[in-house]
Amino acid sequence: MKILSAACLVAMMLLTCVDVVGRHFRQPVFGSVEIMGFLATMVVAMALPYTHQIQGHIGVDIVVRLLPDRVRAIIDLSTSVLSLALFALVTWQMGAYARTMSLSGEVSMNLKFPEYVILYGVCFCFFVFFLLILRDILRSIRQLRAGR
Repeated sequence: MKILSAACLVAMMLLTCVDVVGRHFRQPVFGSVEIMGFLATMVVAMALPYTHQIQGHIGVDIVVRLLPDRVRAIIDLSTSVLSLALFALVTWQMGAYARTMSLSGEVSMNLKFPEYVILYGVCFCFFVFFLLILRDILRSIRQLRAGR
């Protein structure tokens, strides 16, 4: 997913360059705005699980750093459980929305691309993210039990 995310980012860069040059010659890329939106969506969705895996999210832990290890572990576990609940809900709703879009036959305005394809892709990425959060929760519980 990390490699696909990077490939989408490179595609965005190339599309922007081609579109800018094309506009100079009065031949812009048709549907470039839609394509950029689709690619940007996939970049974020596919990078999210990897960013979580390497713990690359920004955290404000000025106060938390001063707390004992066990308290920090409990706070970390609590925020992970809340994140798990949130992304379970988001994944479920994204899948439901993708299904609704699929059944309605909704397509993008210019390219007539079926938008549900992107939505199912985002749903899959969020599901992977959900699984990573679940793995971290189980790991945290094992560490808390071992620390007793």
